[in-house]
Amino acid sequence: MSEPNSTVPSPPPNDKNEKDKNRPKLKILAFHGYRQNGAIFRGKIGSFRKAVSKYAQLTFFSAPHKVVNEDGSDEDTRSWWFNAEDNSFSGKCLGGPAIGFEDTLNLVENIVAEYGPFDGFMGFSQGACLVGILAAMQQKGYLPYTFQFAIFASGFRSGSLVHKGFYDEDINLPSLHVYGESDSIIPKEMSESLINLFNKPLVAEHSGGHYVACSGSIKDAYLDFLHERYQDIIEENKNEDGRTSYFKFLN
Repeated sequence: MSEPNSTVPSPPPNDKNEKDKNRPKLKILAFHGYRQNGAIFRGKIGSFRKAVSKYAQLTFFSAPHKVVNEDGSDEDTRSWWFNAEDNSFSGKCLGGPAIGFEDTLNLVENIVAEYGPFDGFMGFSQGACLVGILAAMQQKGYLPYTFQFAIFASGFRSGSLVHKGFYDEDINLPSLHVYGESDSIIPKEMSESLINLFNKPLVAEHSGGHYVACSGSIKDAYLDFLHERYQDIIEENKNEDGRTSYFKFLN
């Protein structure tokens, strides 16, 4: 169920703020990182959820592929696909396969059909990589659904051979890209390579590492970006209402 800051599926929370309840919000589908799941990701980005709650409601879900934990624990960690034959994933791997990627495409399509439509997609690390692929696929007309903006935290291009063809043209989609200057898992150069695919991207760099930053100027960047997207949706709805009234008048 798509509720504010929810993990699919979940019961709707009680909203005690009548003003917030009546105000439309942007619907954002959130994609977690490698070795996370929807619930883990939701728990890790509490500051982000709180910061954007004025403008957005987030829906979380889990990737289809279970990861075998190296420490032998039974924690439910997931991957959107694997790029090595031992069913592991590394963002720095170049030229590998994309094992299970079709399952992920099918899952996202089903989530959007059941809980969408979504105004935007947001992803972290491997999830941000996936959002970048989906944005490129949308640019080429390959998706059966649409989204109007994307937010990337520690994003990068996939090195899998089957994804290489998605990156051969510019992407016309409003986008915000956030990355850490000292990120050793996804170095800034990898994030910049993804950023370069987008027309007029907004970029916010922080001094930290591999996490979803949300303080100071980074928080302001999220809010400014979502405010603009919120205004875009309002204007679009006004135009739709105007066209509807016009056609009613003609009839």
